[in-house]
Amino acid sequence: MLSSITRASVKPKFMASRAFVSTWNAVPQGPPDAILGVTEAYKKDQSPNKMNLGVGAYRDDNGKPYVLNAVKKAEKLIMEKGLDKEYAGITGVPAFTKVAGELAYGEDSPVIKDNRLVISQSISGTGALRIGAEFLNHWYPHAKNIIVPNPTWGNHIPIMKNAGLSLEKYTYFDKQTNGLNIDGMLEDIYKAPKNTIVLLHACAHNPTGVDPTQEQWDQISKVIKEREHFAFFDMAYQGFASGDCTRDAYALRKFVQEGHQVVLAQSFAKNMGLYGERVGSFSIVCADAEEKARVESQLKIIIRPMYSNPPIHGAHIVSTVLNTPELKQEWLGEVKLMADRIITMREKLRSHLEKDFGSKKRWNHITDQIGMFCYSGLTPEQVNKLKSDWHVYLTQDGRISMAGISSSNVKYLAEAIHNVTKD
Repeated sequence: MLSSITRASVKPKFMASRAFVSTWNAVPQGPPDAILGVTEAYKKDQSPNKMNLGVGAYRDDNGKPYVLNAVKKAEKLIMEKGLDKEYAGITGVPAFTKVAGELAYGEDSPVIKDNRLVISQSISGTGALRIGAEFLNHWYPHAKNIIVPNPTWGNHIPIMKNAGLSLEKYTYFDKQTNGLNIDGMLEDIYKAPKNTIVLLHACAHNPTGVDPTQEQWDQISKVIKEREHFAFFDMAYQGFASGDCTRDAYALRKFVQEGHQVVLAQSFAKNMGLYGERVGSFSIVCADAEEKARVESQLKIIIRPMYSNPPIHGAHIVSTVLNTPELKQEWLGEVKLMADRIITMREKLRSHLEKDFGSKKRWNHITDQIGMFCYSGLTPEQVNKLKSDWHVYLTQDGRISMAGISSSNVKYLAEAIHNVTKD
């Protein structure tokens, strides 16, 4: 045991001139999130006319968050069953993954009937994308190159890069028409090195709201197959785009029908209003049941150290809705109701601009585009003027969340847009 004299002699000596340096002293301030930054600025605004058109979440015609009746009824049924809170398996709640696959690919799809679809529950669409990117980085047998549309959802880029994939962009949006540049898209996909992974928005492209027609999807499928590329679908808005789940799944089902072994990231945040429940799925089309077993085993190995297994409540809600015939029909009606409200807001916004305010600009893209978002064509300067003069908040790229518009403020928005674009 050390003596008191010895202990005193080994006490650390602190020099007054030497300042404490934190371990994290060199960590730089990161840039604010583009969408959350819009919301923060909106919250600080005291104007009674303020509008938040940045957030991609559905609102009813009173501007309030909307919980679907089918979801409320499903939660009541779940509570009455008195389910436990045990862990789900690594790939999630089986009753959920079964109906999620059927909704996406179709109940009669050969990939389901032949037992060759690997499907795992995920932490909504974002988690599904990350699982998919990790799986492709581990097991895709060719160069780990992925191309994404220009523009695309901002989170696609860091998700793919952080998983180790090399990312480039392909032509998508035509700024002259505010529509799809199909020729540029096909050319870029064709020119990409063979076996490139191609990220495709299945419907309601985010952020532009511009989707290929069914005929254009057929062309895209043909080019991808000819170049031996690999299709990675992101389907965050099935049913929410057109109001018809079958129509919105056209691209995915067409590719599968034509022999593409696709992977799919699927989300129920938008079409069931389950934003905070974080429920989605990731699936892989395999050649046969034996291949499915091998692929699923490796998918589990990837998921296990990421988050072990997914939360169960949202999965129980989705499976209850889709496995209960009367609730499924009510849900399909509510999905159409939400989609129709957004379509109505598009029609009213365009009508006010053209008829009430006599704008000489072309606004047909407002009604030509589909889904929650409208790529307005507004410049960053016009976006800033909307914010400063009219208290209307949207992202700098001019993306408008149509769900943030209501019958009571659509004319005000039209007046604001007209005033910042008329010069």
